[in-house]
Amino acid sequence: MNSQPENPNNGGNPKRSIPPYMKALSGSLGGIVEACCLQPIDVIKTRLQLDRTGNYKGIIHCGATISRTEGVRALWKGLTPFATHLTLKYALRMGSNAVLQSAFKDSETGKISNHGRLLSGFGAGVLEALVIVTPFEVVKIRLQQQRGLSPELLKYKGPIHCARTIIREEGLRGLWSGAAPTVMRNGTNQAAMFTAKNAFDVLLWKKHEGDGKILQPWQSMISGFLAGTAGPVCTGPFDVVKTRLMAQSREGGNLKYKGMVHAIRTIYAEEGLRALWKGLLPRLMRIPPGQAIMWAVADQITGLYERRYIRSAPL
Repeated sequence: MNSQPENPNNGGNPKRSIPPYMKALSGSLGGIVEACCLQPIDVIKTRLQLDRTGNYKGIIHCGATISRTEGVRALWKGLTPFATHLTLKYALRMGSNAVLQSAFKDSETGKISNHGRLLSGFGAGVLEALVIVTPFEVVKIRLQQQRGLSPELLKYKGPIHCARTIIREEGLRGLWSGAAPTVMRNGTNQAAMFTAKNAFDVLLWKKHEGDGKILQPWQSMISGFLAGTAGPVCTGPFDVVKTRLMAQSREGGNLKYKGMVHAIRTIYAEEGLRALWKGLLPRLMRIPPGQAIMWAVADQITGLYERRYIRSAPL
């Protein structure tokens, strides 16, 4: 497949592109909006993935049960680490992807191949998984799996207390429980997402980076939504295993799951193949809409930057 130039109409200098810091800023602002809108779906997904006895009959039943027994506020459990996590994750993801893409661009034409886009996305996903995603999701999942709202009855009183407790009881490595499946999930997701987002922008809207065209928010949302659908289906087992590994603690004995491969085998043996895709529907309800929201914000910011500082710049 032939790579696409970022500005096929030669309406400006093809070597000029949006700097990584602007990509990072646009992603972080998009992450804040996404977190506030979609936190309840993430809580429901986590509870479904941790449900081994069939307490919840589905998404609606799970949400209704949480609201009835723990209060509506419980659907926003873990919002602080989730919002912080998304803000930092998107800043690192968008910024590092821009840096990696610049390394794969042709120095003369400014073109980047689809192979280069895939590698850049995978590298950005691996980096965010190790630096940001794993420790924040460990804290978020430990908070989300707690039932009830009375602080005196909860083991973890908040994000900072949770992180301190994990470090005290399990060591610093406890914050990186489930790192291997997280790396696999995020690397694959971002490789597909960045490549697909660019492809949908070109295919649907004839939008190329650096051409000065600002997509309407609804156009960005459609491209982002479509780009965010493939990842959850392909990486479902990694996400379930990640959640199980992050949720378990050493308190009260040995760990049930010894690692990523052991967890996959154990879940398959005890619960069947379908259990490896538990929580897929709420993931599909959260990730594609989340990408739609994030890209709607990010594209507006980067689009305005393109128009003001790239297209208007003298050759």
